[in-house]
Amino acid sequence: MILNAFNLQGKVAIVTGCDTGLGQGMAIGLAEAGCDIVSVNRKTPHETAQKVQGLGRRFFAIQADLSQQGAIPDIISQAVAAMGKIDILVNNAGTIRREDALEFSEKNWDDVMNLNSKSVFFLSQAVAKQFIKQGNGGKIINIASMLSFQGGIRVPSYTASKSAVLGITRLLANEWAQHNINVNAIAPGYMATNNTQQLRDDETRSQEILDRIPAGRWGLPADLQGPVVFLASSASDYVNGYTIAVDGGWLAR
Repeated sequence: MILNAFNLQGKVAIVTGCDTGLGQGMAIGLAEAGCDIVSVNRKTPHETAQKVQGLGRRFFAIQADLSQQGAIPDIISQAVAAMGKIDILVNNAGTIRREDALEFSEKNWDDVMNLNSKSVFFLSQAVAKQFIKQGNGGKIINIASMLSFQGGIRVPSYTASKSAVLGITRLLANEWAQHNINVNAIAPGYMATNNTQQLRDDETRSQEILDRIPAGRWGLPADLQGPVVFLASSASDYVNGYTIAVDGGWLAR
């Protein structure tokens, strides 16, 4: 039965940045499909833990600052010690800085690039080594953006970092498919999360955005649950290096 291919019973997924919003939505979606969850956040995501455990899944929280790559080895060792293995990595943690390009600071550049692209590569590298050690392959799902495809305004480091995520996804897929590791990405469109609260509060700007989205609404964290379960499951075993836009049709307009 094809639905069995989407079953993640017994799998273990690391999800970064799952305290709220899209990360929380994806963690819950994976748990609903059968996954146990290892969270990596700067603070313990109590609400996410409660929701995942309410589904009868195990939840293990790791506190770490992913902008510092020195934390990565300990993340892997803690996850394996707690859960016994790792099957899936969702690189969701990210940040954004808004400032005109003429005035954009080096700190705003480095803060975003370190978390949004550098940590994605090095955490993926560490998890891939664990996958190879385990001998059963695995799934890596990066979170890209509409600005992996477009330039944006006043977010130069965010655009650069998310463009890098798309490229890194392709490169890692090329190198690691031979190890039965699938590397793909999801590019969310305009989603109703904390990061877009300022845009949604601006009635004129919000309406401009909605006018361009064929679906006619802001996306929700639940809209990423189907795509992330697909990419985490055996249903996507022949999907390599692809970035799926979940944008209500924004890029098609």
